Amino acid sequence: MPVIEKDVDGPNSLPLKLDSELPNLGKFSACRRVARAIYLGSAPTTAAAHQGIEDRRVKLGCVMPGESPAVFGDALRRMAGAATYLYQDGPHYWYSTQPTVTKLAEDRAEQMKREPDKVAHELEQRLRKDLARSGDFPRIHPMPASGADVPDDLDARLVVLGVNHPYSREGGSAAELVARAILENRGNTPRLYRNTLVFLAADKTRLEDLDEAARKFLAWKSILDEQKNLNLTPYQVTQAETQKTSADGAVTARLPETYQWLLVPVQGTPQAATTCEALRLQGQDALAVRASKKLRTDEHYLTSFAPTRLRMELDRVPLWRGKHVAVKQLVDDFARYLYLPRLRNSSVLLDAIGDGVNLLTWMQDSFALADSFDAGESRYKGLRGGTMVTLVDAHAPDLVVKPDVASTQLESERSARPADGVTGQSPAGGNAGTASPPPGTTQTSSVPPGTVKPKRFHGTAILETARVGRDASRIADEVISHLAGLVGASVRVTIEVEAEIPDGAPDHVVRTVTENSRTLKFTSQGFEKE
Repeated sequence: MPVIEKDVDGPNSLPLKLDSELPNLGKFSACRRVARAIYLGSAPTTAAAHQGIEDRRVKLGCVMPGESPAVFGDALRRMAGAATYLYQDGPHYWYSTQPTVTKLAEDRAEQMKREPDKVAHELEQRLRKDLARSGDFPRIHPMPASGADVPDDLDARLVVLGVNHPYSREGGSAAELVARAILENRGNTPRLYRNTLVFLAADKTRLEDLDEAARKFLAWKSILDEQKNLNLTPYQVTQAETQKTSADGAVTARLPETYQWLLVPVQGTPQAATTCEALRLQGQDALAVRASKKLRTDEHYLTSFAPTRLRMELDRVPLWRGKHVAVKQLVDDFARYLYLPRLRNSSVLLDAIGDGVNLLTWMQDSFALADSFDAGESRYKGLRGGTMVTLVDAHAPDLVVKPDVASTQLESERSARPADGVTGQSPAGGNAGTASPPPGTTQTSSVPPGTVKPKRFHGTAILETARVGRDASRIADEVISHLAGLVGASVRVTIEVEAEIPDGAPDHVVRTVTENSRTLKFTSQGFEKE
């Protein structure tokens, strides 16, 4: 009889299987004793219907002196969730000659093995939902079909491999092969910006449990979708809903447990071979959030970059192209080469350059910045160091200059300025004002009679909004310094900011600007309403 062979007792019965898998139940033969008690209390026939036997009577029929009833309660719950012919209605249990809806779900879950695309689609939908929380990544590429689906850009990205490409420590796993293919090529063209990609892959062993949970969820879902055609009783509908919820929770819990491997391309030196370092993820956050935290902790992914470390990389590799290197070249280098730190985007590098030029110790710890290099005059134009600059364009022609080279030029220009302002200097270097005039001539003043020297200067300049720091620095070096160097001169510099905002300033901007203006001790400031 199928009821006895499958759900009550026998060499291939479910109770025997559960007892062998669960030692805490097996030492009491709890599942077999529960099955026998229910069967004897509700023996099925082809004609009679049964109300079943209450759970407390099942425990009463099984427990012996010295044994805990809770063990048999656990066995009863496990039997109810897995048996084919065991029915439950509240606290009542009984066997029937007709299979339960559980059997139907098992059969459908087994059939799903022949339809892997449905299972993969369900898992991909859940992955995309989880990856909506992107952490510190500017972009995420979920389940790309090939390297052509992953753009070759300057920003760092997380590439999430599909369930068909799991990772295992055995070596040569599908995940490693696909990751290397995507890293090396975008479609049929070699990939340029390889230091922007990291990969997330599923664990090969845990993927089997995830696949099983997904198949069970889809099976219960299909039963509920077809409940009218299947003529399910209200009890069976409730049972199906309960089992679907349980399977849904199992998939949700197993997904982050399965996607636990970060594959990080690394290269120690320019001459070393490229390898993939496997990092195991832990924690309860969304996948991308956990991945970005792990990468930051292990310094495989930087969201901020110290200028002193940038100087170290410039000297170590080296990245200098002669006495300087273009900013856009550095942006390209950090996105290309795996032996350099992996940066979130080009803004991280631009901020590091700006902070380095702003350091008071720039000659020892960082570098200088110039607008361009004049090969004809063999000098840098717009050269500055130890001053505030703001870089906003990764493709600007600015140059990062070696500090010793910049210091030499700045010192040379500084020492030449006083000589430029002195008049009457003789070619031999003597003072023209004290030299004797040639015989037969009379000495006259160098200043024509009646000429009055200017005693005041004023000037107004409009600065480029995106390069206020650069323009202000040039004005200080080329105008203010000359005036301030005059004996007895009193120089006062004011900054006037005027903004027209057609759509009006938001409240948070008004609040921020007002508070910052007060902190910076503006003599007057305020917003106006027309």
